[in-house]
Amino acid sequence: MSKKAFIHSQELEAYPYPPSCPFNTSRAGKTRAMLASMGLLTGDDKREVAPPRAGREVLEIFHTPEYLDALERLNQGEYDSDMLYFGLGTGDCPAFKGVWDYSVLACGASVLGAELILQGKASVAFNPSGGLHHAFPDRAAGFCYLNDVVLACETLTRADKRVVFLDIDVHHTDGVQAAFYDRNDVMTISMHQDGRTLFPGTGAVEEIGEGPGKGFAVNIPLPMGTYDEAYLRAVRQVVLPLIHAFRPDVIALEIGADTLSGDPLANLSLTNNTIADVIGLLRAFGKPILATGGGGYNVENTARAWALAWTVLCGEDTGIDAAAGLGGVLLETSDWHGGLRDRVLAPSEAQKCSVDQILNITLDRLKKLVFPLHGL
Repeated sequence: MSKKAFIHSQELEAYPYPPSCPFNTSRAGKTRAMLASMGLLTGDDKREVAPPRAGREVLEIFHTPEYLDALERLNQGEYDSDMLYFGLGTGDCPAFKGVWDYSVLACGASVLGAELILQGKASVAFNPSGGLHHAFPDRAAGFCYLNDVVLACETLTRADKRVVFLDIDVHHTDGVQAAFYDRNDVMTISMHQDGRTLFPGTGAVEEIGEGPGKGFAVNIPLPMGTYDEAYLRAVRQVVLPLIHAFRPDVIALEIGADTLSGDPLANLSLTNNTIADVIGLLRAFGKPILATGGGGYNVENTARAWALAWTVLCGEDTGIDAAAGLGGVLLETSDWHGGLRDRVLAPSEAQKCSVDQILNITLDRLKKLVFPLHGL
């Protein structure tokens, strides 16, 4: 169980979203190019794997046949106003040729990662093109047309595996949460900017699941300006104890890089050092990890964050950036010379005071509401 699989192919780069859409499918390819230039995709314990396209029998585990039919027609250039019912042809889910092709490849990649873990062929699988967490059974939303995360988690649970899904994208994992809201074989934990200030407007602390799933949906809404130390405090105080109590067989992780300072669509103030730290804490559980990409709308920062994430997933990050000073050559950019890791950002005193006050109240409410349901 020492193999690490980076799941990607050039075909995923052949179906770009329209230029007016912030979602840029080149991020995975840029991540792959960075890692390849540094020799981080080869070795006895690492390999690249090309994904298959997810077939209808897989997609219909979660998505309705009527919705899939509409999405296929959209892919062929057909469009009518009825497709708006499915969320297709909107500002955040535009109609474009290749939308089906890209989406089924992204889903196939995450499902393949789950299968490799089940077969004992990988202890880590990373699909940077995945993390399409806003898609619902019959509706596209938030740049997401098909939900690869739900399909991958379903693949694992159908093999009797208990899964914890930690989503560190800046947006609430609404589609995934809804899929498992009344189940206790998948615990969804979403750390996101407060829905009162960001799409999709959901993910309040009080959303904790229902029926058998009560206590297995966990939401940590974060105030604008949340900085590294505050974020990690929430991870240590809430996320880690819940994972310990849940005792998963597999950890699924969405690594949205739209939490990073300077992302044009969000308002948190993290550096990618926090992403690395979170992954390090998860690796300490000794469980297989299925990781996906997600949001991230500063393309270069996102690709660099995902490259760093891969090195940590592989256990090759020492905390000292081996690529520092070589960025202009290896990272194919002229404006970054610090390697993969971001510079440390020190929050202002006003920022710390504001964030800490709100976050401490949130964490206390969450502990009182959810912890007793897990014997904590």
